[in-house]
Amino acid sequence: MYNKKNSPQFYKADSLSSIRLFSICLLFGFQLAVAQKKDENIGTEVVNVVKAYTPTISDAFKVKESPVLNDEDNSKKEAIQYSIFSFPVASTFTPTKGKSASVENAAKEKLFGNYATFAAGTYGTINTELFATKTLKNGDYVGAMFRHLSSQGGVKDVVLDNNFSNTSLDATYGSKSGKISWNGDLGYQRQAYNWYGLNPLFYENLVPSDKDLFLGKINPKQVYQNIYFGGKMALSGSSFKEATLKFSHFSDSYASAENRLVIKPAAQFEISDIKLKTNFVFDYLSGSFDKDYYNTTSLKYGSTILGIQPTFNYFKKELSINFGLGIYYNSLVQTEISDSKSKLFIYPNISGTYNLVGDLMIAYAGLEGELKQNSYQDFVQENFFMSPTSAVSPTDQKYDLYVGLKGKLSNTIGYNVRGTFKNEENKALYKSNAYNPLNTNDSGYAFGNSFGVIYDKVKTLSFFGELKADFTKNFSVGVNGTLNSYGIQDEQEAWNLPAIQLSSFVDYTFNSKWYANAKVFFVGQRKDVVSVPSIAAVFPPIYFQETITLNSYFDLNAHVGYKHNERLTFFFKGNNLANQNYQRWVNFPVQGIQVMLGANYKFDF
Repeated sequence: MYNKKNSPQFYKADSLSSIRLFSICLLFGFQLAVAQKKDENIGTEVVNVVKAYTPTISDAFKVKESPVLNDEDNSKKEAIQYSIFSFPVASTFTPTKGKSASVENAAKEKLFGNYATFAAGTYGTINTELFATKTLKNGDYVGAMFRHLSSQGGVKDVVLDNNFSNTSLDATYGSKSGKISWNGDLGYQRQAYNWYGLNPLFYENLVPSDKDLFLGKINPKQVYQNIYFGGKMALSGSSFKEATLKFSHFSDSYASAENRLVIKPAAQFEISDIKLKTNFVFDYLSGSFDKDYYNTTSLKYGSTILGIQPTFNYFKKELSINFGLGIYYNSLVQTEISDSKSKLFIYPNISGTYNLVGDLMIAYAGLEGELKQNSYQDFVQENFFMSPTSAVSPTDQKYDLYVGLKGKLSNTIGYNVRGTFKNEENKALYKSNAYNPLNTNDSGYAFGNSFGVIYDKVKTLSFFGELKADFTKNFSVGVNGTLNSYGIQDEQEAWNLPAIQLSSFVDYTFNSKWYANAKVFFVGQRKDVVSVPSIAAVFPPIYFQETITLNSYFDLNAHVGYKHNERLTFFFKGNNLANQNYQRWVNFPVQGIQVMLGANYKFDF
């Protein structure tokens, strides 16, 4: 029977259950033990139950969550005043001085402000450069540059002169005082080329005397001259950022003349995280040709472009957005291809980038348009064999939509891939001129050996990819390529536009003395037209036209240099090392292997 006075003050529920279970097991085991002894006499006993067991839990003291402090002075801080008594302690301990780790530093290369270069090579090629600059006492500076590149020709299987030369002289004066910096430029350039791309059909079947007579009356030489001046001014700490100005007078040996003035101011305002940048454009062009291709009349052209390009720049963490538009007003002077006198153009100007994974993966996109001013000078710099008879008009680039991804594959390898869809109206295409049988003044460009400009609406779908790797500070490589698909409205083909272009480079520095680099580029097939007159002395002439496919080509160039000392370097240059007798333009083959040896000398005044 349970004895209450020996019970503890309180039981937990699980302890009570354990006691009950133990008691039942003990009683059951006892009965089994007694049951094994069947012959043992079991007595009787009377058990009186006085009261049923009802366990209770005693009250426990519970700590309050927010105790009340009765001491009123508990929150007061007692002011403590103390002083430190310092006295010297004698010590014989001497710490060992640390020694910095040795680092091998490369010798710092001395920079010189001036240099002179001279090289000579095959085909009678000469290349010279001279650059000199001087800083004045008041911080201003003055500089000059002279350049000359010429060759005596020697192109294989060419019957006309094919030498060329390119000479230029530039001078500059600049100053930087406080927040204002400016510089002024003045220059002159002379370029001489020959229309040597004569179709063999016009002379190969002639008897020698007639052939000599025919070739003797052709003077293929053309000389271009350009006189220009300009300047740039920048102002820091102001909403007005900078302004540039350039004027050029371009002419040739056939009495062609062209004047162009371009002024581009820029301003910028900042409001919180938003920047408002505004570019202004004033582009004036005026020119004339002495006669058209068939000697019937003179040509005059002109175009004035006024433009404003406000752009809002927004930056926030990984996101950067430029949102704006371009508004252009164009006034045209008499041209052959447009009757419009003036017109207003509005273009989108939206671009942005987003860092997907830091600088490892950056997405970018844009939708941009522009009114591009074309000029006779620009045409010549892209194709030296232009005839001085081409109509000149601006190109309406309605939009250039592009989406791309750039970043790093590793710490040494970078990449860039982009897709582009461009819509251009009045785009200039270079097309071979027809042979002019009515050429009474023996113009050197009228024998089917020059190029004119054809304008058309062109839609271009392009895919571009690029990889660059800097494996070490002495070794880097790169490769890029572009695939193009063209949609033409009026012409049969996108004349002289390649469908594929590839290029690659390698730069390697062997040691402190030797270095080398190589470049190779590949250009896919292009199409052009060859026109042969069917009946002479008829105006306008009647032609048989044949579409020509120009073969694709690649060109390998190399440069090896030896640094004799910090001032003098010797070098070797090789162009077209694969000896590809390709045609950049129809009937205009290039020189074969070209080799030059030269030296560069650096100096200070």
